[in-house]
Amino acid sequence: MERWLNRVAVVTGASSGIGAACCRDLVAKGMVVVGLARRKERLDELKAGLPADQRQRFHGYKCDVSVEDEVVKAFAWVDKDLGGADVLVNNAGIVRHTQITDAGNGADLRAILDTNVLGVSWCTREAFNSLQRRKVDDGHVVIVNSVAGHKVPVVPNFSFSMYAPSKHAVTALTEVLRQEFLNKGTKTKITSISPGAVDTEIIDKSITEKVGQMPMLRSEDISDAVVYCIQTPPNVQIHDLIIKPVGEFF
Repeated sequence: MERWLNRVAVVTGASSGIGAACCRDLVAKGMVVVGLARRKERLDELKAGLPADQRQRFHGYKCDVSVEDEVVKAFAWVDKDLGGADVLVNNAGIVRHTQITDAGNGADLRAILDTNVLGVSWCTREAFNSLQRRKVDDGHVVIVNSVAGHKVPVVPNFSFSMYAPSKHAVTALTEVLRQEFLNKGTKTKITSISPGAVDTEIIDKSITEKVGQMPMLRSEDISDAVVYCIQTPPNVQIHDLIIKPVGEFF
């Protein structure tokens, strides 16, 4: 992590789970970290829980990544106040407890796509353009994807709804962005990390109710993977990393 010391990482969905774990890990390893989330009070709690020497390197900023204007303003603030982001961890993601065939669920389905796909697109666009303006050629974009973005798990009497299609879109988006970065002559890296079940607020408790106890990863397991991926040497890009807990039935 030596080359990342005192450089800036932006982490979306930073108020809990994987996002909060990434913030704690990256700031502990010497980065300046900006946590973006809708729940500012959670970001304040995260900062208060950090050791004193790390607290000054963490900044919480209220931002709903599904709202383009808020994303643009957040990254403009990072550029102005902190010099711009060198690492972006696109972690924000949502689920909605509805089936695609349920009546009257248009708002829920759109919300999933707005956050899980468009939010990733807008954050990556702003971070990448900042790197280009600053002539930073070693940036890294990480996207927290899902095993559901590669194959839709079959769970009896349960629907992954628009969540799985949104994560399939993220899988394609990762490759499209890799090609765009390459075509623009940059060495900025992009990595998709696809966890299996992770013990966070987003996990649908109705799954465990239907199938009983199942093995789950910890948020820290995914933050470890983020750190591993951004530490690769200049000639190495981990494009797609799938992580499953031992014994997962998906």
